[in-house]
Amino acid sequence: MNKRPKIPIPSLNRLPLYYRYLLEAREQRLSVVSSEMLGDAAGVPAAQVRKDLGYLGEFGRPGIGYDVAEMQRRLAELLGLATEKEVVVVGAGRLGSAIAAYPGFATYSLRIAALFDKDPSKVGSKVGELEVLDADDLPSFVRGRGIQMAILAVPAAAAQQVARQMVEAGIRAIMNFAPVKLEVPSGVVVSNEDLAARLATLSFRMTYGVE
Repeated sequence: MNKRPKIPIPSLNRLPLYYRYLLEAREQRLSVVSSEMLGDAAGVPAAQVRKDLGYLGEFGRPGIGYDVAEMQRRLAELLGLATEKEVVVVGAGRLGSAIAAYPGFATYSLRIAALFDKDPSKVGSKVGELEVLDADDLPSFVRGRGIQMAILAVPAAAAQQVARQMVEAGIRAIMNFAPVKLEVPSGVVVSNEDLAARLATLSFRMTYGVE
């Protein structure tokens, strides 16, 4: 296993934004991009871009910029995007269905492999190309495919139990949209996405003009 680079979380959160811009740059047949161009894409100053990329080691040439193909390759390796990864979504309500149908995951070599729900009225229905599967089949599906990433979009009351089933089946990373803090073993990564809290923060910034 490669030694994990020590990258601050804010910088780590910006690396996928740089990666996305590099994909766009390749589509535009650009061979070199500047820190200013990357900064515009991520909404940060060029100096911050250079600092963020400095955690990856030495590359890029002063006055010339960054080689698009080389930088994309290195970011893909660092972020684990060099090979496609499968992800499952649990919860086929409006939010879970919208997430499962979102096409943008492909940009980061992520593919929604299945959508699960326990509601009999939803099981067997279609969300895009995906058939909603019975939540009881989640453990065997995850084990059989060796899937390690999941998106949780269930009511708060059910979230902890579902998360426990995920972990027991082999899930090691959970994006949690349920408004509850999950208790998981060490070694399992959880990213909590509280949409209501984010909207409240946005409301505050809108009201007071905070940058």
